[in-house]
Amino acid sequence: MPGARDQGGSGHILGVPVPVPEKGSREGVWVSECILPTTHNREPLFSLMNDRLTRREILAAFLGLPAALSACRSKRKPRVPEGEIVGASDRFGHLLRGTPSFTVPADRWSRTSAVIVGGGVAGLAAAWRLKKAGFEDFILLELESAPGGNSRSGSSTVTRFPWGAHYIPAPLKENRALVSLLDEMGTLEGTDEDGEPVVREEFLCRDPQERVFYKGRWYEGLYLYAGANGRDIADLEAFRAEVDRWVEWRDGRGRRAFAVPVSASSSDPEVTALDRISFADWIEGKGWKSRRLRWLLDYSCRDDYGLTIEQTSAWAGLFYLASRMRKAGAQSQPLVSWPEGNGRLASHLYRNVKEPVRLGLAVCDIQPQDPQGGGGLRVTAVDQARVAQGWHADRVIFSAPHFLTRFVIRDYRQRAPQHVASFQYGAWMVANLSLRGRPREAGFPLCWDNVLYESPSLGYITATHQSGRDHGPTVWTYYYPLCDEDTRAARTRLLSTGREQWADVVLADLERPHRDLRDLVERLDVMRWGHAMVQPRPGFIWGGARQAAMTPYRGIHFAHSDLSGVSLFEEAFYHGLRAAEEVLVARGQPFETLL
Repeated sequence: MPGARDQGGSGHILGVPVPVPEKGSREGVWVSECILPTTHNREPLFSLMNDRLTRREILAAFLGLPAALSACRSKRKPRVPEGEIVGASDRFGHLLRGTPSFTVPADRWSRTSAVIVGGGVAGLAAAWRLKKAGFEDFILLELESAPGGNSRSGSSTVTRFPWGAHYIPAPLKENRALVSLLDEMGTLEGTDEDGEPVVREEFLCRDPQERVFYKGRWYEGLYLYAGANGRDIADLEAFRAEVDRWVEWRDGRGRRAFAVPVSASSSDPEVTALDRISFADWIEGKGWKSRRLRWLLDYSCRDDYGLTIEQTSAWAGLFYLASRMRKAGAQSQPLVSWPEGNGRLASHLYRNVKEPVRLGLAVCDIQPQDPQGGGGLRVTAVDQARVAQGWHADRVIFSAPHFLTRFVIRDYRQRAPQHVASFQYGAWMVANLSLRGRPREAGFPLCWDNVLYESPSLGYITATHQSGRDHGPTVWTYYYPLCDEDTRAARTRLLSTGREQWADVVLADLERPHRDLRDLVERLDVMRWGHAMVQPRPGFIWGGARQAAMTPYRGIHFAHSDLSGVSLFEEAFYHGLRAAEEVLVARGQPFETLL
């Protein structure tokens, strides 16, 4: 495991500091209440998983020892339903990083005004914006076989379901671009007396929305009121009052402290100072000791960022809540969702720009032809058969994650090493479980969002909940963020764990509230997101790296949610529009901005 040393000392496993036995020792190390065997060479422990670890050790590593012991009471290995790993293009992408430049035959070069690299939300938004402005001489290149990035979705005979992001808060009227998109999709039905957009009832997340499982029973909502004492309630109310204060706060230019998109947030020193400390330290500084409040805020950070509260910037922790409130004392903006989650949004964008999109092509080289950016660019891409083709372009919109710039753009790594290295990404596992019926359970009934209080996972959402089907077959989407302090270790654990092992982890976790679940699951598919989302660790949001990354480079314009420091649909959409409008300005094409 990364962090372990050849000699005795200390290291990190699953992001937790642990003592490392002397070389040759057969002792284990304690990790989150579980014991794992250690290795003393430089090969990551989880790369040896299939050969070295028992089922109990794997479950202990991902769920903790109590859950592992409970799941392994029987000596017989339980049935794991059929399924597969979905969207596994990571090997193809990793291969290209170490491959010499591909030679493009003369007859495989084409000419276009602009190339969009990456077909996630930012790339699709850029294409949507260019087309709305009447500019259609572009091409979009995407590695995966389906567009959408973290907003991808899937389908079965029962329902559509998400493979990533599954909702957006209803936007405030200031977010003109997103309001325009939702109106185009038929999601809105007008405005209220304050001019705020009104979402049609069928697209608002249906009640009951949330529940939490604790000590054998489900409870309504995400805050665990059952058993809360006076100190717990006092700390919760104090925290809410602090959030209200920030919701009402305005700087000298009238800007909110926290707004969506992030570019609309205040850069006042009083606000940006929050980015220099962790959310946990900020909470400690307020004197709030309630474990229930701490759990809720930790869950919020793991849910949106794949980070614990110790790892999350205090700015990002407050942004999660304050940016979703219209005014102090109000509820957070209602959630807009579909059975397939944000796949509905990505599909709408894709349908509007489908013709110039090329799937299954990995961009491996972007070469500016002129140091001043006036000589155009050459873009090379290869398919799964490693057949290369190229495009001569005037402009490039780079809408892939920013860490890829150092592998793809000529000379960029040497010119901008500091800000590129500041971008860190979390690893996630997402599983979709197809059930032939609903399991037995105790307490509050099945909701859209179902969270386990005593689990490192985020629980699951119910794809059929939004369509009102409360009985019969369904699909559950389960989320597990790997919150290791070492992001490389997290990716190693993610990608070294096979489909059957991940399926067993998922089922062992969900069998605690649903003991008959394994008999009801007909299929379990897994998506492994190695670089799922950018991580807003302390110092990143306002440290200058993401601001530097937005600067165009020799005809290349950058667009991705990681440029905001938070991985949200709204941020990816904004940056796609921004980069597209930069291209329109560079071409001298008149347009009315949506930003």
